Amino acid sequence: MKKTALNRVAALLLSAAALGFSQQVLAHAHLQTPVPGENATVDHSPQQLTLTFTEDVEPAFSGIELLNEQNQPVAVEKMQRNDKQHDQLIVPIGEPLPAGRYQVKWHVLSVDGHKTKGSYSFSVK
Repeated sequence: MKKTALNRVAALLLSAAALGFSQQVLAHAHLQTPVPGENATVDHSPQQLTLTFTEDVEPAFSGIELLNEQNQPVAVEKMQRNDKQHDQLIVPIGEPLPAGRYQVKWHVLSVDGHKTKGSYSFSVK
């Protein structure tokens, strides 16, 4: 084979490998829809946090933490996975949140075994 043909074959193989890798990255459970939303300002304290992911998650190996402006944990009730929608985690908030900015930290294990984590903030007026 000529050198240019080998270069083309190598480029095709690298492209195929990159495409395969990007498909694996897409298979992870990423946060799709948080409620309250990212950077949202709500008029009243939410009764719960609802996080919907891009694929089903394992609740036994997942968690959600709510932090106040002083970076202190806010007491919440036990996290649950929605029985009808396995890509959704729900955390009831027992006591109304005072006005301020809050950070939600989350980590999940998707049903295919991949771990992801992240955070977002929202505010209460």
